[in-house]
Amino acid sequence: MQRLDKFLCDSGAGTRSQVKLILKAGRVAVDGKRETDGSRKIDPDSQKITLDGEVLGGKYRAVFLMNKPAGYVTATEDPREPTVMELLPQDIRYLDLKPVGRLDKATEGLLLFTNDGDLLHRLISPKNQVPKVYYARHEGQAGEEDVRAFRDGLVLGDGTRCLSAKLEPLGPGESRITICEGKYHQVRRMMASRNMTVLYLERRQEGPLSLGELPRGSLRQLTDQEIQELVQL
Repeated sequence: MQRLDKFLCDSGAGTRSQVKLILKAGRVAVDGKRETDGSRKIDPDSQKITLDGEVLGGKYRAVFLMNKPAGYVTATEDPREPTVMELLPQDIRYLDLKPVGRLDKATEGLLLFTNDGDLLHRLISPKNQVPKVYYARHEGQAGEEDVRAFRDGLVLGDGTRCLSAKLEPLGPGESRITICEGKYHQVRRMMASRNMTVLYLERRQEGPLSLGELPRGSLRQLTDQEIQELVQL
């Protein structure tokens, strides 16, 4: 059993304050009868809850894509640093979104958020090898030996073993890197191991998704089709 207003929030009907107005307006029904009391206890497994005649399913899966700016740590909370959670608009914070994986404070670009724990773990699990594409500006210039070293799987100075990755030189001081895992500061450490200190890093793609024209610091909600493509990875 759970409160009706919580069920409505979990179903994506709106924020707590929006749900109060929805209930007050008589737009919600429980087993066909209009209900205005948000504190009423319901059993979603045995009762039918509708909003404007549409059946609600309980937990609403939400996935958003952000173009993360530098200066924010990827964490739900931090006592010292601003976090990416502060960039989420107030009107979607009720969805209980969590960042998918991590981008370090200085790294910009594509960062996903979801309230679906199964999807989150699927996307960050190394065994699923979801490709992530980065653009890097760095010291030096990548050559064929570096490309081969990435392809063969680097072993970092502390003994960390990296899966096979793709390094594409784009010219002096520029490269595109594709990895299928997300170890701590992985791209920066991999490049440093080949004497190419990263000066700027941006994640541009993850799986089938790309930044597109999304402005820095903004986010958009994924379509149902995009979510299905992620689920099938």
